[in-house]
Amino acid sequence: MRSKRIEFEISCEESLRGIFSQQRSRKKRSMKLVVEVIDAHGLMPKDGEGSASPFVEVDFENQLCRTKTVHKNLNPIWNQKLLLNFDKTKNYHHQSVEVCIYNERAQHFGRNFLGRVKIPCSNIVKKGEEAYQSFQLEKKRFSSFVKGEIGLKVYLSPESEPKFLPSQPPPPASNPSETKIVTHTSYALPAPENIDVTASKAVTTEQEKDISITTVAVIQASSSHVAAIGSSNEAQEELKEVIEEPIEERVENTQHILKHQVVQQQGLSVGKRPEGLLWTMHQQVNPQAHPSHQEDYELKDTNPQLGERWRNGGYGGRGWMSGERFTSTYDLVEQTFHLYVRVVKAKDLPPSTVTASCDPYVEVKLGNYKGRTKHLEKKLNPEWNQVFAFSKDRIQSSVLEVFVKDKEMVGRDDYLGRVTFDLNEVPTRVPPDSPLAPQWYRLEDRRGQGKVRGEIMLAVWMGTQADEAFPEAWHSDAAFVHGEGVFNIRSKVYVSPKLWYLRVNIIEAQDIIPNDNSRLPQVCVKAQVGNQVLKTKISTTHTVNPLWNEDLVFVAAEPFEEQLILTVEDRVHPSKDDVLGRTSLPLTAFEKRLDHRPVHSQWFNLEKFGFGVLEADKRKELKFSSRIHLRVCLEGGYHVLDESTLYISDQRPTARQLWKQPVGILEVGILNAQGLLPMKMKDGRGSTDAYCVAKYGQKWVRTRTILDSFSPKWNEQYTWEVYDPCTVITLGVFDNCHLGSEKLGAGAARDSRIGKVRIRLSTLEAHRIYTHSYPLLVLHPSGVKKMGELQLAVRFTTFSVANMIYLYGHPLLPKMHHLHPFTVNQVDTLRYQAMNIVAVRLGRAEPPLRKEVVEYMLDVDSHMWSMRRSKANFFRIMSLLSGMISVNQWFGDVCHWKNPITSVLVHVLFLILIWYPELILPTLFLYMFLIGLWNYRCRPRHPPHMDTKLSWAEAVHQDELDEEFDTFPTSRPNDIVRMRYDRIRSVAGRIQTVVGDIATQGERFQALLSWRDPRATSLFIMFSLCSAVVLYVTPFKVVALVAGLYMLRHPRFRSKLPSAPSNFFKRLPARTDSLL
Repeated sequence: MRSKRIEFEISCEESLRGIFSQQRSRKKRSMKLVVEVIDAHGLMPKDGEGSASPFVEVDFENQLCRTKTVHKNLNPIWNQKLLLNFDKTKNYHHQSVEVCIYNERAQHFGRNFLGRVKIPCSNIVKKGEEAYQSFQLEKKRFSSFVKGEIGLKVYLSPESEPKFLPSQPPPPASNPSETKIVTHTSYALPAPENIDVTASKAVTTEQEKDISITTVAVIQASSSHVAAIGSSNEAQEELKEVIEEPIEERVENTQHILKHQVVQQQGLSVGKRPEGLLWTMHQQVNPQAHPSHQEDYELKDTNPQLGERWRNGGYGGRGWMSGERFTSTYDLVEQTFHLYVRVVKAKDLPPSTVTASCDPYVEVKLGNYKGRTKHLEKKLNPEWNQVFAFSKDRIQSSVLEVFVKDKEMVGRDDYLGRVTFDLNEVPTRVPPDSPLAPQWYRLEDRRGQGKVRGEIMLAVWMGTQADEAFPEAWHSDAAFVHGEGVFNIRSKVYVSPKLWYLRVNIIEAQDIIPNDNSRLPQVCVKAQVGNQVLKTKISTTHTVNPLWNEDLVFVAAEPFEEQLILTVEDRVHPSKDDVLGRTSLPLTAFEKRLDHRPVHSQWFNLEKFGFGVLEADKRKELKFSSRIHLRVCLEGGYHVLDESTLYISDQRPTARQLWKQPVGILEVGILNAQGLLPMKMKDGRGSTDAYCVAKYGQKWVRTRTILDSFSPKWNEQYTWEVYDPCTVITLGVFDNCHLGSEKLGAGAARDSRIGKVRIRLSTLEAHRIYTHSYPLLVLHPSGVKKMGELQLAVRFTTFSVANMIYLYGHPLLPKMHHLHPFTVNQVDTLRYQAMNIVAVRLGRAEPPLRKEVVEYMLDVDSHMWSMRRSKANFFRIMSLLSGMISVNQWFGDVCHWKNPITSVLVHVLFLILIWYPELILPTLFLYMFLIGLWNYRCRPRHPPHMDTKLSWAEAVHQDELDEEFDTFPTSRPNDIVRMRYDRIRSVAGRIQTVVGDIATQGERFQALLSWRDPRATSLFIMFSLCSAVVLYVTPFKVVALVAGLYMLRHPRFRSKLPSAPSNFFKRLPARTDSLL
């Protein structure tokens, strides 16, 4: 019996320890979701007396929290935080936090629904990034009557942080029964009896803070056995830790309960394709890449072998895999096969007889290709963990040899041993298979007839470019690249820095002390953030208390490295300003604003300029009393434009809380390029080291550099989330001039541009794979030149048709761009500053994405004057007016009875419409519907591309090209000519922009029925059909009355945001994507 009792006690102790370990692991992976309920405005009265008693209830993962009730108030203020458990190991991407407002009915013990808000979990930020945000209340069902909005802060906080207290705590609750929260935690143990342990210490501590919390921990266990276990100090400490960790909550009229209901099924998550880096090892030289005949600038259809199957499993017909297996991860590229060798480590290597140590390295040899690891000094058990990749198409031998050698300072390196592999026996692996486990191999002597001392751990397998080891592997075709060039040829995924608009409202200054006491100052304020410098206007009066009230807007990037430096200057002479005071403020100290609510202003003291530098010892004796009044905030409701709005790839606001759910996925397979021209001379012959860059949204990708090839094959596939289909992806091809073999003094070499391709997503049909070869066209001072062709595979997958319809009726940019828009000059200046910041930040990466590449991808010079562009925009307008001219000529032919049958039919139609005027609009919409259906036959079957004729690039004059490539300001020697020339170019650039905008609007009218955007055309023709049906059954007078009343409606019924038809029209594609 005693032995059984001991075994039972041991089992109880193990059970308790298991519970404690589970408790600790739960703490490590859990966080707190904090919902800070601030206030609400304009709620619906529900108590029958014109008021309401609202409270807020938060629902997340079957957890319910509610705030206190504010009685008889339609604009309640809670200032209360609610905490919910949040498991950071789970995927909450497609779930949301539901916040509901209810009216508490005191007499009937019920509640009325006042509105709700659903916040996607993907919009929740971490603590420190939260900001106050107003949400418009939504209906729960169609028959609900809801109005008003609620102000919240939602963020994630580590569970280990101190508990919260509201910034303005309400008075203590009068009813103590409502201020107690009882948390029961049950642990099941084998014993049948129960013991209640009360955490008196925790309650006492909380009572000192005027917070009444009763915490009860119920542990089911045998009293005698728990006592026996409690004799151990370790068990007592763990038990104390569990008991003294109650689930705390702000208790003033706050209830925290858990719903015991069936958990709802989570929505199906859309799995992202792994952003693997795909390459091929092919290398072909085409000395006749540029034919002498007329260039072909058209888009070409291709038929690549996408998602190719494995042929017979592996090398030589043997392997683990059957020949029917697909490599399903990368289905938009051609599969390329490689032999991988992973050298992990070695052990028990023999030391040198001379030095009694060993400096080992490994050499991997396959035919004529050799790769070697770095040597490790004085290591008998070295570790390398390096991967070598050999292209299967270039394998020249059936035997793989791995040598281990000892590096010597003088003479030949010592041979330590080798391992050989027959490629016919090498296994095959394709992700998502688990990585091949490395194995230990005994080293052999030179002849392979016996074993020698030492072992090496290796893994050898045959795989594709989808393998995880491929991006960082050593490649056989890049063996001659050394130093920094090794990093510059690798592929990489970049993310643009998170950009904010910094709005600085300079209101006034007080007690400005001039340097010259005999005169009053005439001051202005200079603000600087990094390289951005802006000034206010000079005060109109001479005073020591100037007033400006001006807004200065800057671009800032996270992490905020710069500071806001304000300098107060006195204009003593038109060419001289005296500095009267300055202050430096960190950007992290400013509030982040998500909407147009006002920001509180602050006073900041100014430091005397130069004081404290020469008179550091007197700093405490003298006080400088000047100060400046500011209102500063970081604008999170805007989208910071770093690219032209015509080719914009992202329209989301800066603040993540305002992001919507993605509406689709864009997958791009960068296959290869053909017929590239030589970009530089190498060893007396032309050469090109090409890589491709793609930019969409905040994500930039750079493919691997294929060395010395005019027909490089990358075969890389990338994936982007799409938040708006009316966006453009840009792809550019460049020549790598940073391979580590440049001569001294050539470090300033620039990567040469080979060509660029733009694809507008709205012109793509959903779920269709587009495989085309795009011409790479570049404009040179000598004219347009085709640099080669880029072959791509593109697929746009949409999640929901309803979301697409919803998006086509909403503004392109966030609402702050319409409520508080920037001026045209501000937009241009801020875009240039944002582009510089992006270029600098991406230039810090490894490998760097250089400034010339970023500028070319972002079209930094698209606003400059060009006679060629002006001609192109003019003829775009003429092509639009040609349709109206043709209709006018046709109507003239009808009037002149050149075709009697047509004239008679037109007269009959005219009499019918006069007799039945209600048929005019139905006939018009029905006519457009039929035209749309008729044009469906000849709809575009491929995405748009660069059009040389549309760009007016083929017939451009040499002098006009010289003007277009001229510097700004001009390099002409005559000062007068330079001044006039620059002035004319600036004015003409604005005219060019206006003309281009007019052409864009006209081309959008054509896009309604041209099927260039299949979704927009489908929506429009269906709208036309529905309108035709409705107007057929509705009297024309009623339609005219409704239309007139709508056009003359009161401003109260108008919105500051554009209307749905206007938003739909602005989303239609134009031919700007095809302009060079």
